[in-house]
Amino acid sequence: MAQFDLISPTLFGLEGVCAQELKRLDAQNVRAENGRVLWDYTPESLVRANLCLRTGERVLLRLGRFSAPDFDALYDGARALPWEDFIPRDGAFPIRCRTVGSRLTSQQRCVANLKAAVGDRLGAAYGLEHMPETGVEYAIRLFIMDDMAELYLDSTGPSLHKRGYRAMSVVAPLRETLAAGMVLLSRYRGKDPLRDPFCGSGTIPIEAAMIAKNRAPGLDRSFSAQKWAWVSSQLWLEEADRAMDLEYDGEYDIEGSDIDPKAVELARDNAVKAGVEDLCRFRVADATKFTPPEPRGRVVTNPPYGERILEKREAEDLYAAFGRAWRAVPEGWSLSLLSSHTEFERTFGRKADKKRKLYNGRLKCDLFQYG
Repeated sequence: MAQFDLISPTLFGLEGVCAQELKRLDAQNVRAENGRVLWDYTPESLVRANLCLRTGERVLLRLGRFSAPDFDALYDGARALPWEDFIPRDGAFPIRCRTVGSRLTSQQRCVANLKAAVGDRLGAAYGLEHMPETGVEYAIRLFIMDDMAELYLDSTGPSLHKRGYRAMSVVAPLRETLAAGMVLLSRYRGKDPLRDPFCGSGTIPIEAAMIAKNRAPGLDRSFSAQKWAWVSSQLWLEEADRAMDLEYDGEYDIEGSDIDPKAVELARDNAVKAGVEDLCRFRVADATKFTPPEPRGRVVTNPPYGERILEKREAEDLYAAFGRAWRAVPEGWSLSLLSSHTEFERTFGRKADKKRKLYNGRLKCDLFQYG
């Protein structure tokens, strides 16, 4: 098989974190770009990234990149790719398309054009007039930016942030990949106490527990490529065993709290689903009275943003009250707080030591870091 790239899209701001993760996973030729990370394809790396990546959104195998200023160029470029090396005679190949700054503005027509190109290539290879598409799914993704087309096979299926432990959530949930990124950016590795005083459904403490334990986040879910003939089932078993062998044994001081008892109960349920109920605890508490007994530790948290005017005023009052509580916290503590509020530092009462732009979905935020 020729050399191809693997690509993991990321939330904006997490590209560097994801690249560091991949290097620790022994990925080769890792390159971070705007909104994604690329590295060299091997079957082992495809499987390992799906099982172990915390901050990537999915794992895509890029089969080709070419200029597509018109539909004829899109058809010709797609038909030239070796689809028969990946999609079997009965393989289904649904297509999703996204265009940015392209002259091919009709996504529906792009999909139809690509469907014809792939079908014609496979039909010629297998001696079929029509492809049955009755077998395993090989999802194709087409992305066109400024008339450059890229074609991928999606090895993941549901996004990697869907770990499987959060069946229900509170309002405005924090995506698991972003929560993991915040914990990693706080430099938490399991040694210090970690607190989240606005824990909601518990995503940050749960992701912190998995990071401390070095537990692969994908062990309890399935992936599209597990059904692909050219990625062996034995390899999936070997990589899962490898991941479990790298887990740490230990006790960790991880606590989430929230003023809403229902959120705390939900966080406890999610921790059970994630298999980390013995690694983190949750309790009802008011964040504006945050007073840790330990002399040092890390706070990683995501308080309410307040997107509407009334909620924005309430959020500002909450930030101010939490800021007053934080000023009484021992200097050995650090704070990493995510907010989309443009006046957070003013309402909190202190300028951040460091700020990092991140996105919670499409919502632009800053990670304000103190200490």
